[in-house]
Amino acid sequence: MSAVPDAPDAPQAPEAEQPVVTPMRLIIALCLFAPFVAMLWVGSYAKVDPTFIGMPFFYWYQMAWVLISTALTVIAYKLWQRDQRARKGGASK
Repeated sequence: MSAVPDAPDAPQAPEAEQPVVTPMRLIIALCLFAPFVAMLWVGSYAKVDPTFIGMPFFYWYQMAWVLISTALTVIAYKLWQRDQRARKGGASK
């Protein structure tokens, strides 16, 4: 005995599946990936000059990335929330 697809008790087929990789998700990934690349590429900041208020570049560059990483993480989080709302049909809180 086979189930009839048009029967009222049959589960409804899900709407067209949304793609997993979208431009917004790529931006989110870049926001989260950029600090890792910046910090793992030590050769780019392993130097003394230019100094900033007497602090070698090596130190203030890393401290700047603490602030940049925070901002990028907040941006990624807000974009993720927007993406999730859009996937759920615009239901917002």
